[in-house]
Amino acid sequence: MMKQNYVTLNDGNKIPQFGLGVYMVRGDEPTREACLAALQMGYRHIDTAHAYQNERGVGAAVRESGIPREEIWITSKLWPSEYGEGKTMEGIDKMLSRLGTDYIDLLLLHQQFGDYLGAWRDMEKAVIQGKVRSIGLSNFESERLEEVLTAANIKPAVLQVECHPYYQQNALKERIAPYGTKIECWYPLGHADAGLLNEPLFAQLGQKYGKSNAQIILRWHIQEGNIIFPKTTNPQHMRDNFDIFDFALSDEEMAAIHKLDKGQRFFTMTLAEQEAHLSQFVPAD
Repeated sequence: MMKQNYVTLNDGNKIPQFGLGVYMVRGDEPTREACLAALQMGYRHIDTAHAYQNERGVGAAVRESGIPREEIWITSKLWPSEYGEGKTMEGIDKMLSRLGTDYIDLLLLHQQFGDYLGAWRDMEKAVIQGKVRSIGLSNFESERLEEVLTAANIKPAVLQVECHPYYQQNALKERIAPYGTKIECWYPLGHADAGLLNEPLFAQLGQKYGKSNAQIILRWHIQEGNIIFPKTTNPQHMRDNFDIFDFALSDEEMAAIHKLDKGQRFFTMTLAEQEAHLSQFVPAD
């Protein structure tokens, strides 16, 4: 059984720090197979979304795994087409039915447009009703982040954003620190950017610890306190990604990686572009 780290969120819930992401895994059957393989290896955290159109596959794997439900952390996300008081609660009920579970461990607002304040109020109600354990945000980096932080009775437990050694999100971390909100990272390996993956520093550290460059980057995230869930459907990559708990980078090595930050994003759509392009999409139930 592989070792697992947990992060305690601002609501007291403990999330496995390392998980499996299923973004771009097309269809329920490939998703079920990937999640089942990961759960059998010791993964206990799966990150999905309504927009990924594969929640049923996640739910099937969780049920088939034979692992007690309370030992597995399921994160999913609501799309803006489901934002708004009343509408969001309906969206949550549909999500529970797609996942085939009676609660969601972590529910996020997927994008920073639409009636996100109305949606947040429904998410808070869902926590009180026991349908959801923790709530948070994804992709809220504009001043709309502060709008939610101020309006929220239950403060976001996590904020899921692009984050990797070239884009370390230090300013964003400062904005959410007063609320105890934790960072979750998508593109933890910088969208597999060759420049980032082939940084000489990672090769040097990989040689020292007998690890790949990718494993060094993932280990950096763990020691930074970031929550990560690299996406793969390849069982060998799953094993390799998870095999980062048997060594630790020194303070000097962590400091050297911090110096690689150059504020470089790989997802470059502006808020206006996101709103124009993404709001057209309505995920099927």
